[in-house]
Amino acid sequence: MFDRLLANKHYRRVQSFVSGEIWLLGAIAGASGLLLAFLSIADEVLEGETEAFDKAILMLFRDPANVDRVIGPEWVHEMIRDITALGSFSLLGLIVIGVCAYLVMVRLKSAALLLVISVIGGTLLSTFLKMGYNRPRPDLTAMSQQFTASFPSGHAMLSAVTFLTIGAVLARLAPTRNLKIFSIGSAVFLTLIVGFSRLYMGVHFPSDILAGWCLGAAWAMLCSAIAFKLQKTGAVEEPAEQTTQGESVEAK
Repeated sequence: MFDRLLANKHYRRVQSFVSGEIWLLGAIAGASGLLLAFLSIADEVLEGETEAFDKAILMLFRDPANVDRVIGPEWVHEMIRDITALGSFSLLGLIVIGVCAYLVMVRLKSAALLLVISVIGGTLLSTFLKMGYNRPRPDLTAMSQQFTASFPSGHAMLSAVTFLTIGAVLARLAPTRNLKIFSIGSAVFLTLIVGFSRLYMGVHFPSDILAGWCLGAAWAMLCSAIAFKLQKTGAVEEPAEQTTQGESVEAK
């Protein structure tokens, strides 16, 4: 009976689809899980059930004798400000421009366009969500001035969108497994330290940052899944093939 199942043409089609699209299916599943996590956090925030958790974590970075004073020496404060700048709109924009210029030069124009669409889409989504939830910032003396609402964290979300999307693109270009792991690992590391810097500075609640990470990672995974599907259909250039062709053309 088992042999007959394996020989069935419908079973073979399903098996072929799953084995050929396993990365795509995994990305969609991961994005769906992260989106559900974001919605769960948002629901808890609206009901006020994250208040105790948020306060407890924020107080870890404050002097118990004076909650308006951030722990650590001044040089640490300056270092944290430098790290948080990695998630600013202006610096992320410069990074995206540089990466897109590189992708265009190696004849991956579609990948550059997808990166731009991913970042702009994430920026618009973050802005609309902030306006919709309109959560006040923590009532603490912060290390920098803020002009937008608190939920979700724009720095956490946009750094996740930008760094993870770039990491996925670079991983596709990387010729070895170690370089692929390094690309993704570096993107995750940068995303995490930007979020932690916002927490240290007292400009966001922990739930803001968790929500930003979840939604940003989900958006990046969704965009990467779309890029993968377009590559499979030939609508977007395959990195390895483009690089090889570019080298062969230069060699001629």
